[in-house]
Amino acid sequence: MTATSIEKVNGHSAAEPRFDPVALAEAEAIRTRAAAEADAARIKAEGEAEAERILAVEKAEKERLSNERAAMRLEKERADHEAHLAKKAAEKSKADAEREKAEQAAEEEAERDAQLLAEQERAERWWKWGARGIYAVGLIIAGPVQFMHFWDPTRKFLVAAPALLEGLAVVLAFGAAWAVAHRRDVAPYRIGIMISAAIAAAINLHGGMTKPEIGFNAGLIGAIASLGGPIVLMAYEHGIAQKADGIPSWRERRAADRKATEEKKAREKARRDKADAEAAAAAAKDLAESRAREEQKRRDEDRKKHHPDVWEVANALRSARGSQYVTEQIWAEAWFLVTGCKTVGITLDIQAKARAQQARVKTATDVPIIGDFALVESQKAPRAKKDPDAPDGRRNNGGTPPVRRPGQTAPIHPVARKQAALEQAAQKDAR
Repeated sequence: MTATSIEKVNGHSAAEPRFDPVALAEAEAIRTRAAAEADAARIKAEGEAEAERILAVEKAEKERLSNERAAMRLEKERADHEAHLAKKAAEKSKADAEREKAEQAAEEEAERDAQLLAEQERAERWWKWGARGIYAVGLIIAGPVQFMHFWDPTRKFLVAAPALLEGLAVVLAFGAAWAVAHRRDVAPYRIGIMISAAIAAAINLHGGMTKPEIGFNAGLIGAIASLGGPIVLMAYEHGIAQKADGIPSWRERRAADRKATEEKKAREKARRDKADAEAAAAAAKDLAESRAREEQKRRDEDRKKHHPDVWEVANALRSARGSQYVTEQIWAEAWFLVTGCKTVGITLDIQAKARAQQARVKTATDVPIIGDFALVESQKAPRAKKDPDAPDGRRNNGGTPPVRRPGQTAPIHPVARKQAALEQAAQKDAR
């Protein structure tokens, strides 16, 4: 193969090639700068993309957590609302049940009252008409006996005497009923009824004993009829008067006396229980006070024995303030005045020893790790030793080292930088 040489270029002889190191260095610098700028741009773009990705991930995570919290809050509010509705429904059902129970009890009470009232009205009605019936039967029996006793063909006007005697009792009975209705004194009417009835009974009995046409039996039954009717009527009127006046019956008085006796016994028992409780409380109070005095005495003797200087100040404060004992507040103030420490029981020596121990613990816990496990060396790759016979790697650019630009080397981690500072400080202290 034959080599071809160029002798002329564009009509001129070709110049001999020359080696220009400055141009090569400038070209290498330009190339290096372009590469560094490209790397920096790439690193910047990658960092921005990574930051945007991290921000997007964080934003998505925040949105997810926010949505999750919102869902949890909504679920909690829904559960609270359902619990509130359930509670309201339970309260409403309970109130309805109590209202129905109260209404049922009221209806039963009203029914019982109505039955009792009906029974009372029925008994009163039977009692009223029974008393009046007995009175009417007594008039039917006693009237003819008196007519036979007073019958005289020569004095026919005496036929009105029975009407006078029996009518007098009837009219007085009406007067007694009027007195009861108008809440007036009924005793005079009752006395008049009994006098009239006694006179009629005596006349009937006398007629039965003196006149054979009447007979003793008729006279006796007439006398009983003259007395029985007014007595029964007065008993009825007496009950009506007591009811109108609100006078309790014998049964009601007995129940009231029994209730009063039970209440009195209950009050006596409550009074005795109260007195026993007060006595027990007084005894417990005395025991607590005696124990407190013994404890205060023991505390004072112990403080006086082990802390005489503080005790003198505390006793002076107690005397100046008029206190009976050296209280905990007085003792704390005296301790602070004497030792300068706010915590009772702590002195300056104890506090100094405690701070020295705390400093030793801090030094032991904060000492840096030196060796293969140090954080500084963990950030750098191990550098292999270069062979002395190996060629210089910079000879391809004429021996001129490349220009280093900012951002070409990854920065050391802040934790490693802090650890390096700690190691340097430790090495200075060791020297």
